[in-house]
Amino acid sequence: MEDQCVITRKVTVAAGVFAPGHLGELTQVLDFALVDAVAQETGTVQRRVRLLPTRVVIYFVLALALFEKSGYRQVWGKLVAGLDGLALARPSVSGLTLARRRVGAKPVRALFEAVCGPVAWPGTPGTFWRRLRLVAIDAACIHVPDSPGLAGRYRRRSGNTLVFGYPLLRLSVLVECGTRALIGAVFGPDTDGEISHAQQLLSKLTEGMLLVADAGYDSWQLLVVCR
Repeated sequence: MEDQCVITRKVTVAAGVFAPGHLGELTQVLDFALVDAVAQETGTVQRRVRLLPTRVVIYFVLALALFEKSGYRQVWGKLVAGLDGLALARPSVSGLTLARRRVGAKPVRALFEAVCGPVAWPGTPGTFWRRLRLVAIDAACIHVPDSPGLAGRYRRRSGNTLVFGYPLLRLSVLVECGTRALIGAVFGPDTDGEISHAQQLLSKLTEGMLLVADAGYDSWQLLVVCR
């Protein structure tokens, strides 16, 4: 072909120690300004510019969720994979652990609250039934580390004479059908039960939604709340 067209895309990343906070499409959805805003709102902005500023730590935590089967150093490698030529920090596993502990969970929770919610438009396949937005609630149990710090809140399963397995965390979510967009989430010990979590999620329902749930949620306690 004599005439050719080349399509290029220029991606701008943050400068200096903030550069690892860029991870491809992730920062196109959750931009720097939003992450900085939740850090400011929760009082977790670094007091001095560190090798691991708060914004970078938040994106690192998000990347841990995206690459859940990878270790800390592997996930960090994914954060900086496209930043060749920049003088970047090479934090140790302990350094990344301390950074997570310093920032804490507050900004991540605030970020979730800022972006969660339904996203479908009328006509999105599998999302509406007779003009009602379909949403569903369900729960799952997730293993957490069997460490002294978690043992007091998240207990292992037990029988008549035997305690076994890893401690369990129960995660309950309210999602939009068709898109799987999260509208709300609650987690706690496995002993909390699905009904108690569902009661907390019902406040996320709005007019025009139709809730779908399995038989495990067939309870008069939920009907009283919805009345």
